[in-house]
Amino acid sequence: MNRRHAAIAFVVLAGLGGFTVQAQAGRSCQAAKLSPSLVTRGMDLALRTAQALDASGARVVLLARAGQDLSKYGLRWSHLGIAYKTGEGPWRVVHKLNQCGTAVAAVYRQGLGEFFLDDLWRYQAAWAVPTPAVQAQLLALLEEQSPARITRLHTAPYSIVSYAWGQTYQQSNQWVTETLAAAMEPEIVRTRAQAQAWLQFKGYEPTALRLSPLTRLGGRLTAANVAFDDHPGDKRFSDRIETVTVDSVFAWLPRAGLGAAPVVLPPLANVAF
Repeated sequence: MNRRHAAIAFVVLAGLGGFTVQAQAGRSCQAAKLSPSLVTRGMDLALRTAQALDASGARVVLLARAGQDLSKYGLRWSHLGIAYKTGEGPWRVVHKLNQCGTAVAAVYRQGLGEFFLDDLWRYQAAWAVPTPAVQAQLLALLEEQSPARITRLHTAPYSIVSYAWGQTYQQSNQWVTETLAAAMEPEIVRTRAQAQAWLQFKGYEPTALRLSPLTRLGGRLTAANVAFDDHPGDKRFSDRIETVTVDSVFAWLPRAGLGAAPVVLPPLANVAF
């Protein structure tokens, strides 16, 4: 780690939540040794993201990373979290992570450093800035001392392709959208079904993945965190798997008047680590 990264390590990594379990969301679950190169690249991405977010003037953003190559599905981003800044403190990210090798997940609060500290598919970040009114509602939820409200709509059973309008499982991006709904209508949205009704009212449209029976069978047999039984039969057997993706959320926010189009932080080019 060079002097530039050492100087900002405390700032970027401040606020890490003691995250020790092996977990993943929108990135590979294969165990990978964190080499100095990976640490440096992740730290640099965290630093540049923090600087750009500070310059934006936003207090809350929906922050995405590219942990897996999803280009064959026409998708650019794999995982979404809610990033926020309180006062002069560091940026923190609240997001849902699946425990590797299992079908369960939990919600974590981390610093930007840990959010990007992995062998990512692409060292690039993107975020959407919600409107001031949406930021205020989300910040009120995120700053509460008790974690009970931020996890009120959390469902532990996890499937990476959970049905967007189902309640059997809940994947990471789905938790973000449903939590956004709860923040916007705290007196009305108290269940996942109510959150999904609000999202439908606001015009959210999930991504429809075209997955063949063979692909579905292979995924179900080889990964504990893949399930299709929550999808309606008419959709599933026509190879239409509707799930919440980062790309669909980014497209929906401006359409619904809830936020701006996403900002993409360019990847580093011609830099040796």
